[in-house]
Amino acid sequence: MNVDIKDMKEIRTIGVRHVGPYSQISEAFGRLNEIATQAGLLRTRPTMLAIYHDDPEVTPERELRSDAAISVPESAAVPKGTIEERFPAGRYACTVHEGPYERLGDTWARFMGEWLPQSGHRLAGPTGYEIYLNTPMDVPKEQLRTELYIELAA
Repeated sequence: MNVDIKDMKEIRTIGVRHVGPYSQISEAFGRLNEIATQAGLLRTRPTMLAIYHDDPEVTPERELRSDAAISVPESAAVPKGTIEERFPAGRYACTVHEGPYERLGDTWARFMGEWLPQSGHRLAGPTGYEIYLNTPMDVPKEQLRTELYIELAA
């Protein structure tokens, strides 16, 4: 597994909460798309993210919390029906998943279960996120590229 350590700037997001299996977050992306379109936030093609708050190894699947989100500038208002979140500037480990979203769980499992314990690094917190570099509207699913991020403790 190829993992890069990156110094990231703060990211401000607005998102829609999903509770349940992580594989069903697409429902929240649908709601986010409607709200963000009405608010005019999609004109600049913002970065799309999925934010994962719980460890699926210890949290029951029906209680997993995740957010479908987009990055927004400081000047953007938080539309009704969304929540604002910020990822602090800091050091993050990043790996790239190539291929269908259905296999993202496998990449996360290797990232967290194999790479992290062997890396000598520790997590700064429980939250991880994905940044979608392209979408199924742009490329065939075999060519999808998704960055996975975890914040590292100092």
